[in-house]
Amino acid sequence: MSTSEPDVTVIVGAYEAMPYLVKCLESVEAQTLGADRIEIVAVDDGSTDGTGEYLEEFAARSAIATRVVRQENSGGPSGPRNVGLALARGRYVFFLDADDYFGEEALERMVAMGDRAGTDVVLGKVVGVNRGAPKSMWKQTVERADLFTSQIKFTLSAQKLFRRELLVRLGMEFDEGLRTGEDALFTMEAYLRGNGVSIVADYTCYYLVGRDDGKHVTKSGSYVLRFDSARALMGLIAEHVEPGKRRDQLMMRPFLVTLLPQFGPGFLKQSAAVKKRRMELAAPLMAAHWNPGVADRLKPAERLRLHCIAMGRVDLLTEVLAFLKAGREPERVGMGLLGGTHHLAYPFFRDREAGIPDHVYAVRGEVSLRHRLPPGVRRRLRKLRDSAVRWTARRPVQRVECPRAGEPG
Repeated sequence: MSTSEPDVTVIVGAYEAMPYLVKCLESVEAQTLGADRIEIVAVDDGSTDGTGEYLEEFAARSAIATRVVRQENSGGPSGPRNVGLALARGRYVFFLDADDYFGEEALERMVAMGDRAGTDVVLGKVVGVNRGAPKSMWKQTVERADLFTSQIKFTLSAQKLFRRELLVRLGMEFDEGLRTGEDALFTMEAYLRGNGVSIVADYTCYYLVGRDDGKHVTKSGSYVLRFDSARALMGLIAEHVEPGKRRDQLMMRPFLVTLLPQFGPGFLKQSAAVKKRRMELAAPLMAAHWNPGVADRLKPAERLRLHCIAMGRVDLLTEVLAFLKAGREPERVGMGLLGGTHHLAYPFFRDREAGIPDHVYAVRGEVSLRHRLPPGVRRRLRKLRDSAVRWTARRPVQRVECPRAGEPG
């Protein structure tokens, strides 16, 4: 292995990865960055399908310096990634899942962005192959994205370019005690404690592959693991961000992405014991981190479900979920032609016995116009409204005498 420092160490944690591993490694060899600027650290996590043997064969013939570690199965992706990180020598590291593969210019473009912007994390555009992938953060290439107002908080997978100096300086590694969400915790810490985040959105850097056999780590495991993940991420955010708007902007992510799915339509099919247990697991998280600042950033249906959870009311939550599952549309209440604050009358709206306040159902802004009228009509209506206001302001006030008692009206 070369003694010179490579630009990127590609860390590949592999478990039962055949035949996907073949295309994965081919995509590293095809990088325009050049073989002399890349090293691979591949960790076979106790595979029995030939993964370890293929890695050793690849290392023997590849022009890219490749180190293979074979170990007993660790039970999750964190162990292999930590092993790879400890052996990495590159200025940057990239955690490449053995099922996935790169676009040919991925590393060259991401390294160039990190060097130019001086940022510690670089996100390369991701597309899904036989599965979904996040989309909202790829609208434009950005040298320095704002963590709090941008959509990057909704992509916390580990498949990103990290400056290794940051990880070494902070002693960062993946939490092997978490069986899901460990990458979200790692990435969010790098976002929060690093020197900025860049986005490469004008080129597909990473292809996220859905396996035909359905073996995805993120799909396995008990629901309890999801609460562990939410608790860890919420705690990290609370530790590093002062209370207020910025914390609320980040805290929305674990509520929306990790916690709320545990109370989706599938909740209706669960036994009473499981429903009770999920509510118990959610209770301390709601007590510690649920507040109006977070709630206001959610849609009414999302806010209502979480409010029912915060109240500890399985009965209310169950009826709300049944309403949503049926695909019923709530009545819009208090909505003027030009929008403004109105309410969606989901179950228990203004039900005194339920005691859910109106603001839980509130929709703010010109939602009605955006969805019902084209922009040209909207502008004309606004002009008519503004003209009416100006005319009313200029109009002389006429005194109208009210008849006194006993006088003819």
